Amino acid sequence: MSIAEGQRAKTVRDYSLVGVSAREAVESGLAAAEWYHTDIARKEMKALMQRSDGPAIRDTAIWLGVLLLSAAGAIYFWGSWWSVPFFLVYGVFYASASDSRWHECGHGTAFKTRWMNDVVYQIASFMLMRNPVTWRWSHARHHTDTIIVGRDAEIAVMRPPDLLKAALMFTGLLDFRYSLPGLFRQAFTGLNAEEKTYVPEMEFNKAVIAARCHVAIYLATIAVALATWSFLPLMLIGLPRLYGSWHMVLTGLLQHIGLADNVTDHRLNTRTVYMNPISRFIYWNMNYHVEHHMFPMVPYHALPRLHAMIKHDLPEPNPSMWHAYREVWPVLLKQLRYEDHYLRRELPLTARPYRGEFHDFELAAAAE
Repeated sequence: MSIAEGQRAKTVRDYSLVGVSAREAVESGLAAAEWYHTDIARKEMKALMQRSDGPAIRDTAIWLGVLLLSAAGAIYFWGSWWSVPFFLVYGVFYASASDSRWHECGHGTAFKTRWMNDVVYQIASFMLMRNPVTWRWSHARHHTDTIIVGRDAEIAVMRPPDLLKAALMFTGLLDFRYSLPGLFRQAFTGLNAEEKTYVPEMEFNKAVIAARCHVAIYLATIAVALATWSFLPLMLIGLPRLYGSWHMVLTGLLQHIGLADNVTDHRLNTRTVYMNPISRFIYWNMNYHVEHHMFPMVPYHALPRLHAMIKHDLPEPNPSMWHAYREVWPVLLKQLRYEDHYLRRELPLTARPYRGEFHDFELAAAAE
């Protein structure tokens, strides 16, 4: 057995936020560490971080307009096959487009006006079956400790990968298995031990109240469906998470899957992928994901400009989603046998080198 294989055999990843890996991350300095950032002149960064209501108002109007029109078409043609294309559009804009709106408004960068961010954030959180309080803090931890095992609560595909679970993500079934019961649990029994590791104690009660509001709306929707003896209310509220999540998962899985963990350079653990204009609108430019993680306070509409400014220091972006999945699939298959295996991103000659997070055995594992 080689040194690399021997080291891999000893690796144990405990993804619990209250387990061994969480303690080791703190002890080793990986938790709340200093991350690598590409150098950008202060004046240029200030311009990139400039917030504006205009782009987000325009895009939110389009988003809500598509939702209303597709819902109207689905209701009008309810009971016939003509309703299907309307539901397909409605589902994607309900369940998938909400994810990027939740994300950007949670950062407070989509709109310049704070209450606009807050309103869209609350609406999108409900559509996603996400507690707006716990998920705000969960995502803050995700940025502080990106793909740090035992610290990051938002690692979508762990090692070794559960490929069946990853496939089920596209159906939205896991949201009804975990997210919805989680809201009910928060509403009636409060936060669990893991949630309490990243949500401040002063926010506990707010999280419970938010969960109760969401649960009340879902129960009211079920009551209307029963009273009218119609499935339609559920097709408009709640069930779109089943049939409309596929685009969110298609784009979102590529953010970090197959890349390095337990490092402090986003060029190692995050991926930028070029996408078509429709996907970019639904995704709100989060395909520029290395750029977003390096500089999370840059608004979504400025990410293409940021990408142009720093791409000399970043790995080559995947030219398409298809290319990215073709690249990552062999990595996932190998991780089934060697969970330390990952895809090492190559930097251009113009980039600053990695800061030496890798040991020889890790380089050997990546090269296999």
